[in-house]
Amino acid sequence: VEVLRSPTPEETVTASFGEFISKVKSEHLSSVVLHRSKRMVLDSIGVGLIGSTTEVFEMVLKHCKHMYGHDNICSVYGKRGIRLSPTLAAFVNGVATHSMDFDDTWHPATHPSGAVLPAVLALSDMMPASRKPSGLDFLLAFNVGIEIQGRLMRFSNEAHNIPKRFHPPTVVGPMGSAAACARLLSLDSSQSSHALAIAASLAGAPMANAATQSKPLHIGNASRLGLEAALLASRGLEASPLVLDAIAGVAGFSAFYEDYMPQPLDSPHDGHAFLLEEQDMGFKRFPAHLGMHWVADAAASVHKLLVGVGPGKVSPDQVQDILLRVPLSKYINRPFPESEHEARHSFQFNACTALLDGEVTVQSFTPGAISRPELRALLSRVRLEHPHDNPANFNVMYGEVQVMLVGGDILKGRCDTFYGHWRNPLTNESLRKKFRNNAEVVLPSAKVERLIEAVDELDRLDDCQHLLSQLQ
Repeated sequence: VEVLRSPTPEETVTASFGEFISKVKSEHLSSVVLHRSKRMVLDSIGVGLIGSTTEVFEMVLKHCKHMYGHDNICSVYGKRGIRLSPTLAAFVNGVATHSMDFDDTWHPATHPSGAVLPAVLALSDMMPASRKPSGLDFLLAFNVGIEIQGRLMRFSNEAHNIPKRFHPPTVVGPMGSAAACARLLSLDSSQSSHALAIAASLAGAPMANAATQSKPLHIGNASRLGLEAALLASRGLEASPLVLDAIAGVAGFSAFYEDYMPQPLDSPHDGHAFLLEEQDMGFKRFPAHLGMHWVADAAASVHKLLVGVGPGKVSPDQVQDILLRVPLSKYINRPFPESEHEARHSFQFNACTALLDGEVTVQSFTPGAISRPELRALLSRVRLEHPHDNPANFNVMYGEVQVMLVGGDILKGRCDTFYGHWRNPLTNESLRKKFRNNAEVVLPSAKVERLIEAVDELDRLDDCQHLLSQLQ
């Protein structure tokens, strides 16, 4: 008779994650991982700074100030003289990062940096001056938070596709934030496992709130709740030692995925390679859902053809019919978006904007731009097709735009890999240009340049105070 044996605590998937978080060292970060993660930090700060000008950010900041009062510890993106408690700073800075949907995206699909960086910044701010983490320790914690998210998403095939049930940053985001903070707090392997298990109880938000003002709260909560989970674990709070394991009849992290197949994480001493080494990050050129970048680039190429044959700008009078060949994904199929948040999640809006203007920019989502009569006229001519060879997956999808002119001519544009995708990454020059454009909305240019410098030399700084002081 075969006797089924429960795994010993050391053999569980959950324990292997705790072990990794507590044992990984900065020597395990390759030059490629350091370079790529510093680009992520810079981009995330930039989108957070411009995000601090949004209505949703002002609403949550006002809420935090009224409900909790000031706690003079941690700085807030773009707000001189305002400081909050660590968890609230992680929250509002996370909201700022995702308030315009301008933050980075990875594959399997999630927004990894916004869930982690605000928590790591807040925790670093909270530490006494004599115990500030070095720049390398800061980057190690950040990378641990990114890595844990990527590893968890690879336990499910469902996670590889554009989501339908849970918004991924609310599922893996709190886990990444908890892992990063556990690393920065130097928690032991058991405490680190408990931090993840506590975070799992604080995870999960439905996709129905995509394209609303509440979606940015998802990133803010991921950052804040992961930080809280690590701090609670540091005080000795315990949770399930099997939260990441697949236990029949008792859902742990498997509750979020219908095809969850976890694997233990290799010890960092066994030549562990970070996922960021294998796959670069996707950075957005304009503030909208990642899927919009394919149709915008395809439509921009048709705009060039039209301007070449027409009067220098595109008129709706030239256009009889617009066909978009895009993946089937209900929440980004919005024929007539009414708000900026809906417009950022509309294949139709982004294709028509690029067709009309030749590009999509930060200004494309202002109320005046959204309500333009000529844009509305183009929107009324759009049809969608969902080819079988175009799955809702950021690694293999494409965008195709076919425009039939009034005279019967047909113009086509197609994009397989937009500029900014992990297969076609932004150059350092393009990334810095995006950062400057974003950061200079709220900071003087001299300070912006010092921030670029501080991030660039982060792995060579004895403590991260130089970066923190630039954000104050």
